[in-house]
Amino acid sequence: MKVVLKNLTKRFPSRDKKHPEDVIAVNNFDFTIPDGKLIGLLGPSGCGKSTTLNLISGLEKPTRGQIFFGEDDVTKLPAENRGIGLVFQNYALYPHLTVRQNILFPLQNLKGKDKMTKQEMETAAIGAAKLVQIDNLMQRKPAELSGGQQQRVAIARALVKMPKVLLLDEPLSNLDARLRLQTREEIRRIQKETKITTIFVTHDQEEAMSICDQIVVMKDGVVHQIGAPQEVYDNPKNLFVAKFLGTPPINVFEGNVKGGKLFIGKEEIMDTPDLKDGEVYITIRPEGFKHDSEGVLSLELERIEVMGRDISVIAHHDNCQNVDIRAIISSDNVIDTSKATVRFNLNPKKVFVFDKTSEERLL
Repeated sequence: MKVVLKNLTKRFPSRDKKHPEDVIAVNNFDFTIPDGKLIGLLGPSGCGKSTTLNLISGLEKPTRGQIFFGEDDVTKLPAENRGIGLVFQNYALYPHLTVRQNILFPLQNLKGKDKMTKQEMETAAIGAAKLVQIDNLMQRKPAELSGGQQQRVAIARALVKMPKVLLLDEPLSNLDARLRLQTREEIRRIQKETKITTIFVTHDQEEAMSICDQIVVMKDGVVHQIGAPQEVYDNPKNLFVAKFLGTPPINVFEGNVKGGKLFIGKEEIMDTPDLKDGEVYITIRPEGFKHDSEGVLSLELERIEVMGRDISVIAHHDNCQNVDIRAIISSDNVIDTSKATVRFNLNPKKVFVFDKTSEERLL
């Protein structure tokens, strides 16, 4: 099911007497979610991603704009009539019901032409349980399950009526690191098998980049960039996107363009013949450093962290905004820790230049 958002806007009345203007949670969101794809809404807390999900589900009404499922305008359609499956962060299972009863619950509330026989409901429930690999837990109650198992029950309950659109609101936040990794892989597997259009809300960029076909990066209710995860990572449109994506985070320097040359401090790091002279932000991905004793950029060496196949060089520079600069290089490199500085050449594809005022990408 294709989902189309047109000029979607949501305003909430302010409760701050000193600032009475409305709070804009989502601002002019335009996006077409292709049929059968997994889309990630990504951004920091308060950016509007959960509000967007609530608007799509029908739990919130937009202040302005339209929502289409396929060719049907569902903007004013009640949530229960939209054919959506919704998975919450806190599972929201009924504690007094078994796994089987929790999964059956949405089917038992179907009416009219959608009403199912007991046998049809049972078959659908078993199918959904098998899909998320909990069919051997059907007689247990939520309290008898692990966090990962409870999340699978919640996903099965959302899938059992084969929704047009599956909405996942930070479904992995309550799981430990190992379970998060396992469950996100399960979500991707299930989405590929069912081919249900899925919208996944998260503040964890690693989660979004690992399983989504496209990501939507948001901040303060505004969409900053949409694209395939690797494309957004390799070509951030502005400084916010560059800083938000990447682990370890990108290194941000204050620099200058002079006579077609790019400088960090007094060191010329690369040619930029198309840029005007002036102050800029220069960002370098951790993997963009190449150790070279004659390199163009010198950093004050702090320490070395050995990570097996890679080495993380922790350093400082007076022009860097990061508390620590992290350069990730191959463990084949030998760093002389007796020296106060370490030098690097740079991979131009991992260096981005942004306007100092607008923070928009220049190079």
